[in-house]
Amino acid sequence: MLFCLFFQVMLNQTSVTEFLLLGVIDIQVLQPVLFVVFLATYIINVPGNAATLMVVISDSRLYCPMYFFLGNLSCLDICYSMVTLPKMLENFLSTHKAISFLGCISQLHFFHFLGSAESLLLTVMAFDPFVAICKLLHYPFIMSHQVCVQMAVTLWIIGFFHALLHSVMTSLLNFCGSNYIHHFFCDVKPLLELACGSTELNEWLLNTVMGTFAIGPFFLTLLSYAYIIIYLFFKTHSCSMLHKALSTCVSHFMVVVLFYAPVVFTYIRPATGSSVEQERIIAIMYSMVTPVLNSLIYTLRNKEVKGALRRGIRRRL
Repeated sequence: MLFCLFFQVMLNQTSVTEFLLLGVIDIQVLQPVLFVVFLATYIINVPGNAATLMVVISDSRLYCPMYFFLGNLSCLDICYSMVTLPKMLENFLSTHKAISFLGCISQLHFFHFLGSAESLLLTVMAFDPFVAICKLLHYPFIMSHQVCVQMAVTLWIIGFFHALLHSVMTSLLNFCGSNYIHHFFCDVKPLLELACGSTELNEWLLNTVMGTFAIGPFFLTLLSYAYIIIYLFFKTHSCSMLHKALSTCVSHFMVVVLFYAPVVFTYIRPATGSSVEQERIIAIMYSMVTPVLNSLIYTLRNKEVKGALRRGIRRRL
């Protein structure tokens, strides 16, 4: 309630009361085709991740840290796509592609909230195999259910307050000119381009804080895998055992690459030389395509999840 009241106050401090989202592409002929494509993506993503989440919750054989965090990832991916896709699908069918000031800031907040939480979650998911392989005797204590719940709650809270920083700082800007956003959802960078006055502090926060949230967890993830490889190589001296151990981490590493590559391209690289079209394509990748692929990767490459899905289907039949 306080969150909404705060942004309602911000609404009265700017002459712009709504923004117009210009969408994915300006070619009208392609609008129906894109609507069908993105609707299909949404239909695949939500039930797919929901099925994974339900399997992790309902199947007692999956009650372990890895699948607990996988359930969190599925929940994040469902919410992540729901922040941007419904509004974009609505705008495909509407001539007035407007979003209120409050709605825009709220969309920005939840987009960065879920994205930041997922960034931290992927790092925690890399920590699990590190402990299982390198600290096996201490695994039950280090990765106990209580500790896993605490880590999950912590990363959700950190993600929320990280996003709150960007949403509050963006809402404090004065928008007095154009209200056309060259994007299909409200994000910090497109809004900074519309702001009147200095945006140096906002840009510094975006580059510094987003850089920390992107590069920091990504570096820790790579570090954990590097330590696993070095540990197994010097401990076992067996390439076959090293290959077997790393094969269990392939799914997670694929998800990490799919998530971080577009984020780094969008938020870390210099703004010079970028184009609106590139920004839109990359945004589609990390906001729509990646959540779908996450579900498919973990389902198709994981024998335990596939087995649990088959058992769940047989019980229902």
